[in-house]
Amino acid sequence: MQDLSHRLSVAPMMDWTDRHCRYFHRLMTRRAMLYTEMVTAPAILHGPKARLLDFSAEEHPVALQLGGSVPGELAQAVRIARDWGYDEVNLNCGCPSDRVQSGCFGAVLMERPALVADCVKAMQDQADVPVTVKCRIGVDDQDPAQVLPDFLQQVAAAGVRHVVIHARKAWLQGLSPKENREIPPLDYDLVLQMKRDFPDLVICLNGGVATLDQARALLTRGLDGVMIGRAAYHDPGHALIGADGLWGMDHTPVRSQVVRDMLPYIQAHLAAGGRLHQITRHMLGLFHGLPGARGWRQVLSQGASAEGAGIALVEQALARVEASAQAA
Repeated sequence: MQDLSHRLSVAPMMDWTDRHCRYFHRLMTRRAMLYTEMVTAPAILHGPKARLLDFSAEEHPVALQLGGSVPGELAQAVRIARDWGYDEVNLNCGCPSDRVQSGCFGAVLMERPALVADCVKAMQDQADVPVTVKCRIGVDDQDPAQVLPDFLQQVAAAGVRHVVIHARKAWLQGLSPKENREIPPLDYDLVLQMKRDFPDLVICLNGGVATLDQARALLTRGLDGVMIGRAAYHDPGHALIGADGLWGMDHTPVRSQVVRDMLPYIQAHLAAGGRLHQITRHMLGLFHGLPGARGWRQVLSQGASAEGAGIALVEQALARVEASAQAA
């Protein structure tokens, strides 16, 4: 029986997919799996656990993405995080940043599949939810057609049943993290071949997917799921509203209602001492491509960081959108 739980997910994105972003996204899709930003295992062991791990119950289903390469540290991090009630724990084997490389985790782990297998075994020993892996098709001069099947075989033998594959190589030398998201060519056919070669694995594709139509097309070709990244952040309305139709659900909220549904959450955040821009920065793309989008962005960008900015500013920005829509 096909696993439908990950038909669509929103990629973990550093500095973007924090708890406020995920709450906002959840108002547009009830079913898509949401991922945290990558959190390193040492940070959980030694840092402010509540600040790193807290999330709202409304965010479910939500996955915690961990970074690390020391099995014992990852196991401890999983044991600590278990109390927070995440629905999945994911090991990052795809991030190409210099900081990640120096710590021997992220995409550099594509060169160390045996170590990845040890890591996920240790994580599974402490987990009460599925442990999954997010990887690239290879790095640098590796031949993806050779290294990716070997990588999948070793993590599957370690007990992993679900892998998200970013369908690009990562160049650890010579390309910036941003360039690594855009320049290496996409190889969807290789990822589709991996699904045929590993039919018992849940295989989801990440990379270059910007619309629900693209996601549907890939699902019809046999993939178990599709992960959308930057499009879900920059244009969340188009990327996420209607996504629940992939599960046969009719949930297509109106953008203006999404804003109104955010207001109690924003008010609670402000009452707890938070700042408006910490939330509204994630909402700037909601009306992308629609009348009033520029005014929405301007009002929030210019005013949300001001001392005392509150929900009245959000209501003002929404009024600009609705006035533009009526005039259009």
